[in-house]
Amino acid sequence: MPANNTKKTLGILAIAGVEPYQEKSGEEYMNKEQRDHFTKILDAWRKQLREEVDRTVDHMKDEAANFPDPVDRATQEEEFSLELRARDRERRLIKKISKTLKKIEEDDFGFCDSCGIEIGIRRLEARPTADLCIDCKTLAEIKEKQIVG
Repeated sequence: MPANNTKKTLGILAIAGVEPYQEKSGEEYMNKEQRDHFTKILDAWRKQLREEVDRTVDHMKDEAANFPDPVDRATQEEEFSLELRARDRERRLIKKISKTLKKIEEDDFGFCDSCGIEIGIRRLEARPTADLCIDCKTLAEIKEKQIVG
């Protein structure tokens, strides 16, 4: 399996080692089986991110050195800075995953926060932390581009 723990199955990527959900004809949207499926994905993803954080801490402890050469010291500091920036993004993602898991517990998962319609299984497979349907997300991105300009 590739290092990023995704694998290709019949043209669909597995997330965090969890195979894509196979919808059954006529099944209710966001039933217990679907919620359990997304809980499994989110738990595995959060676990991976936490392991990466632990590896970074260990790596920084092991690699920390007081180089006498200012160029070597600057290089190491820049590498650490990049690593810490990546871990900060992952820390925010862990928070978003936890928020999404709470929505699953409260039976509020899978519906657009803006308009209330179903987000859809395939969109959630691609982005399990999605809280907007594709139409509302598109509108939000257009508005953001207009503001940023």
